[in-house]
Amino acid sequence: MPDLPHRPEPFLQQTDPAALDDLRARLRATRWPDAPEDAGWSLGTDLGHLRELVGYWADEFDWSAQEVQLARLPRFRVRLGGLGIHFVHARAAATPAGNALPLVLAHGWPDSFWRYAKVIPLLTDPGAHGGDPADAFDVVVPDMPGYGYSDRPSGPPLDSIAVAGLWAELMDVLGYERFGAAGGDIGSHVSRYLGLDHPDRVVGVHRMDGGLPVFTGDRADLTPEERAWFESTMTWGATEGAYAALHRTKPQTAAFGLTDSPAGLAAWIVEKLRAWSDCDGDIERSFTKDEILTNVMLYWLTGTIGSSMRMYAANAAIPPEQHARRVDVPSGFSLFPGDIVRPPRAWLDRTANVVSVTEPPRGGHFAPFEEPELYAEELRAFFRPYRTAAG
Repeated sequence: MPDLPHRPEPFLQQTDPAALDDLRARLRATRWPDAPEDAGWSLGTDLGHLRELVGYWADEFDWSAQEVQLARLPRFRVRLGGLGIHFVHARAAATPAGNALPLVLAHGWPDSFWRYAKVIPLLTDPGAHGGDPADAFDVVVPDMPGYGYSDRPSGPPLDSIAVAGLWAELMDVLGYERFGAAGGDIGSHVSRYLGLDHPDRVVGVHRMDGGLPVFTGDRADLTPEERAWFESTMTWGATEGAYAALHRTKPQTAAFGLTDSPAGLAAWIVEKLRAWSDCDGDIERSFTKDEILTNVMLYWLTGTIGSSMRMYAANAAIPPEQHARRVDVPSGFSLFPGDIVRPPRAWLDRTANVVSVTEPPRGGHFAPFEEPELYAEELRAFFRPYRTAAG
């Protein structure tokens, strides 16, 4: 991509037709593994499901139509920290007092700005979607370095602390002195460090999870609920965390196959979309085939699956004392029922200045995409008291 100045430049997503021809040829030449009879999803991605999805991808999926949809978002690129950063910057519709709150939304893995594509219009123009116009936001959704249409670091991968610093710089470039921060998955960590390292600028931090527990003190000081949660997360790690262990330790090994095989890439991502969403085992209750494949395409076309996984290694090297820091900025949590390793209130209070914890009735790890209306209302309600602080 061309070099960028330190000011935003409009970004137009255009795919070379030759890249789509190559993709279809690879899909049609997929060399399929065998699977035990009736294995289903018990050993990972279901063979029958992926065969159907890959067939649809090769013969029916219309990427051009998805590009048109994505192009409706106001997208830009800017150079920050020596990297070209892609982001959405959607300004609020007119509000009664002109008091739109700037909000940076941080995504995680395996996604990108895609996570928030459905919720952006609900946040920028609540009045047009059954909400109060006074709750409007100026929304900024960046792709993290090594994800989507942001540059891949050629040197060591950036950790969540460094990315939080870039997002603070981005908000400065966009002219926002005070703003809110929200996110989930790795984006939850990025939002946390925005609150920790830039408390004079962040009016509030909203998170969808408390992350996996890191505790360097005496476990006897934990509450029974916290100790039980620690045990449950260890069990989850042993049964569901193999992907993260690989990302932290040997991401480059997996990157060869996942970058070369679109079917392999889809298998790696789709299994997580199913396991982490509130779909009761039926992934298409939460995502259509087109939605799934749009997310996968953003990894395939940019070749970012390897660089995205390397961020896990960077975060694994964050010193323990950073995990022990407590967020003093007002913090809220929306714990969706289909999400993973949901923390107890005692742990949240230990790690942050918690002013709000809610449990919405539906949604999972990707709630902004699964349940955009619910997620939008969660953000509106949490940030409502802090709008004057950003004025």
